[in-house]
Amino acid sequence: MIETIREIQAPLLAAVLLLGALAKAVDRTAQGPAALLPARVRRPFSLAHAGVEAALAVALLVLAGPFNDLARGATAVLFAVGLATLYQLRKRDPEMGCGCFGGLSTEPVGWRSMTRCGLFTAAAAGAVGLPGSGLAALSDPTPWHGVALLAEAAVIAVLSPELGEIATRLRHPVPCELREAPPRRSLRRLRLSPSWSAHRPLLASTEPVDMWRHGCWWFARFAGEREGRAVDVVFAVEVGGLRPAVRAAVTDAYEDAPRAGSEDAPPVGTGAACPNAPSDASR
Repeated sequence: MIETIREIQAPLLAAVLLLGALAKAVDRTAQGPAALLPARVRRPFSLAHAGVEAALAVALLVLAGPFNDLARGATAVLFAVGLATLYQLRKRDPEMGCGCFGGLSTEPVGWRSMTRCGLFTAAAAGAVGLPGSGLAALSDPTPWHGVALLAEAAVIAVLSPELGEIATRLRHPVPCELREAPPRRSLRRLRLSPSWSAHRPLLASTEPVDMWRHGCWWFARFAGEREGRAVDVVFAVEVGGLRPAVRAAVTDAYEDAPRAGSEDAPPVGTGAACPNAPSDASR
């Protein structure tokens, strides 16, 4: 039975890696470890990560003998590094999702995602030494292979918060106007966006003077300066979606509007109207 469990690890891990690679390739929200990097390299890192996962998945399926052992060992190292990174990510930003499956992995890193990563590490390491490829294990399955595969898949499902996210989106679609979207999450998405990087030099502070929600958008107003003139930099962050749009507009500051850091500045979330509505919005 132990050998049967070891034999199913390569095809199972290959499926997990392929799904993760696909999700990362189509997602642009820079979840998980990519969020720890400078904005300009987040997307290239996500694509490179997806490429490594896809390459390892193919190697697990088609390579045999010592070459497959190299692929299994590399997969174990990948998940071990991922586990250490998730630990650091949880310490740095407790609200950040693991990004394991792109935009579906929005739930903050917790014991489930970390336990799952540890399980994958042990699975890859435990499969080292088997002579056949992952496809060979599938070519002549026994009933015990099916039992072991279903049992492990059930464990992975319990440890996967992404399934709950998928079920929620499919069974209980909520109009974006009514969808729950904490302002902190919208700020995090804003700071990961190219629009934030482009307008950051204008800002007097990285904390908004005010935030308010209107329909499917969160708005954040920041005090800034351009060419010696006080300005308001207003960002709009779309609520929900795998790739939420982020738009920005720069307007002359209202003369009586309090600046960031002043005693008269309103607290974030008061919902005070922006003196000048955003115009010429850009992504």
